[in-house]
Parts: sequence; structure tokens; C-alpha cells
Amino acid sequence: MSVTIKDVAKKAGVSPSTVSRVISKHPRISKETVERVTRVMEELGYHPNSLAKGLVSKATRILGVILPRPAEELFQNYFFHEVLRGLLAQANRSDYDILIASGTSESDELETVKRLVRGRRVDGVILLSSKMKDPLIAFLNESRFPFVIIGRSQDFPDVPTVDNDNVQAACDATRHLINQGHVRIGFVSGPRELTVSQDRLAGYRKALQEAGLEVSEDWIVEGEFLQETGYRAMSVLMSLPERPTALVVIDDIVAYGVMHGLNELGYSVPQDICLVGFNNLPMSEHTSPPLTSVDIGAYQIGYMTAQTLIKVIAKEPLHQNRILIPHRLVVRGSSVK
Repeated sequence: MSVTIKDVAKKAGVSPSTVSRVISKHPRISKETVERVTRVMEELGYHPNSLAKGLVSKATRILGVILPRPAEELFQNYFFHEVLRGLLAQANRSDYDILIASGTSESDELETVKRLVRGRRVDGVILLSSKMKDPLIAFLNESRFPFVIIGRSQDFPDVPTVDNDNVQAACDATRHLINQGHVRIGFVSGPRELTVSQDRLAGYRKALQEAGLEVSEDWIVEGEFLQETGYRAMSVLMSLPERPTALVVIDDIVAYGVMHGLNELGYSVPQDICLVGFNNLPMSEHTSPPLTSVDIGAYQIGYMTAQTLIKVIAKEPLHQNRILIPHRLVVRGSSVK
């Protein structure tokens, strides 16, 4: 027979309502009572019914995390692992659980979010990426449901976001290559509908224009956040009559594909072409040569995103709707001859 709240109350010498207040962390319960009731709960193996608690408080203590598409990006890219690690750390600290959801298409993704929101399966939603004209952001904003974006929304600039200054980060990466003497610098981008792609491309263009250098559209290649993108980009860029001598690559995973493609074509890094990536993944210091990369603080992004969403759920005032996590350029052998 399962242990009930009455069993806990009887052994602890308190009323069942006091046990309920301890479980719900009521501020007016004394520390001594909390410790005694908690000790009895552990001794008896009593676990509060989270569903019943939710029916009373109308809260689930669950944060919904929407994975980006295509899903293989998540499992190939350590950046998302670090973001999720930060999310989990803050969620656990605040007594929240994480529910991870995804969709195979944009419409399927939207239906998934609608089910979570309308069914009140979660208290708030985290979007791990943002797109231009994003229907998820539009729906969540219209529904007035608590949510936070990792990234930036061009269409809804006032919604809570956690991000880097991706324009400045890409500008810094490009300036580093300019300072190394390069005048023909290319860019390997991600999907154009993602705001992170737009912002990093804008930063790249800004640095070149400020230095009075040509921005050649032939030197800009778009793709997914996958190694295959970098690999295929090399067959395009290295076949040009006038090819770039340096590249800014939107993500380290893509840069690994660039290095593989260059190696197969018989080119060497940094002797023939210099590289700078993004996200400073752990493997980047072990590539040959080690990859120069912009560290964007992925763990901090995840941690601050969960913290911000919990504040939004609690209707606490935010000091600012857009939180920027600092970045830093980690210079290694791939960009210095």
C-alpha cells in the first residue's frame, strides 16, 4: 500500500495541510518543521504527486524546449549539448523539469507547440533558434504564453531573448583575418532564414566594408549547420578563378567539413587558406591545425535562458528583454601563418 500524506503527517506530528505547505515551499513554515517533515518523507519513501499538485496550482513545473530542424544538427553539434546542459542546470536548481519536443516539418513543429500550450503541458517554452517570419514566435506571442528565444526576433523585437551580439562577433572574426593581411575573405553561412546566419553575415560584410575591401558574392556560400556544408563549399570556392585566401565559417562543425574538403583537394591550412569558426567546440583545439574560433558561451546562454523563462513564468520584472552573452575570439593555428 502506498504511503499517503496523512501517514507523513501522523509520523511527523503535524497536520496534513502542514505537509502540503512544506511540499509547496510555503514561506511561513518554520525551518525546523520543514526539516522534520522532509526527513519523515524520506524515511517513508513518500513522493508528492506532481499531477495532483499541478491540478491545484495550475502549474506543471516543466519547461518545454523546442529543438531546431533538421534534428541531426542537434546530435552532431556540441553547441546544443552545452546549451541543454546550461538549461538543465538552472531548471534543476529551480525545481523545474525539462520536456524536449521537435517536429519533422514547420507545420508539424507548430502543431507540437500548440499542443504544449493549449494542453498546458508546460509552464513556458524555450526556442533554441529563431527564423525570419517565424510562425512559432508569432503563435507564442499572440497566445501571451511565457517563452524565451535563444537568438533574436526581427519581427517581435520586444519578446525576451538570450543571444550574443552576432554582428559584432562576426565583425571581430573578420577583422582578425584582415589584420593577418588578407584582402580576399569568404564566408560559409548557415540557412538564410535563421537570424544567426543573417547577423553573422552582416558582421562579416561590415568588417570588409569598413576596411575598404571588396565583398564578393561569389565568396559567400550558404548551407546547413553540418560538416557536409563545409565540405561542399570547398568544391565551389576553390574552383573559382580568383578564390579567397581566408574564410569566416559560421560554425565549427561546418569548419571541420571545410578542413576535410581542403585536405582532399590538396590545400593546407593555414598555408593556402586561413579559417575562423564559431562556438569554440572542444574538438576545435585538437584539429590539425587547431581551429581559431569565436567562443559564444553556450552553457551561459542555456543557463540564462532558463533563468529568464522562470522569471517570465513568475511574472517577475525583467531588467532587459534582450540579454547578450559576451563572446571572445580564441586564436589558434588555423588563422595564423
